[in-house]
Amino acid sequence: QVHLVESGGGLVQPGDSLTLSCAASGTISSNNIMGWYRQAPGKQRELVASIGSLGSPNYAASVKGRFTISRDNAKNTVTLQMNSLTPEDTAAYYCNHRTLYRGGWYDYWGQGTQVTVSS
Repeated sequence: QVHLVESGGGLVQPGDSLTLSCAASGTISSNNIMGWYRQAPGKQRELVASIGSLGSPNYAASVKGRFTISRDNAKNTVTLQMNSLTPEDTAAYYCNHRTLYRGGWYDYWGQGTQVTVSS
């Protein structure tokens, strides 16, 4: 129903910035929440940031003040601007799209994009 494609990952040094983008295609409902999750080696996948259809953002405590999530409903895209990156931010980042379908929430996931922060 919904296809997500991420882009923007790469190798950067501590203190650098990076911007991730996610484009959604398919049947897009106006009632949805988009977000970014990440999974580091040996760790569970965790929420980084999410944003509702009306633009209300939520952030993990570890990234609040450094990362900014935004969305463009007309283009069906969500962007994660990451500043002051640290080695602890190294992970595979996944775009998430949560939407209502027949009275319940359904999740769609992108393939992931790797972010590596190393000196």
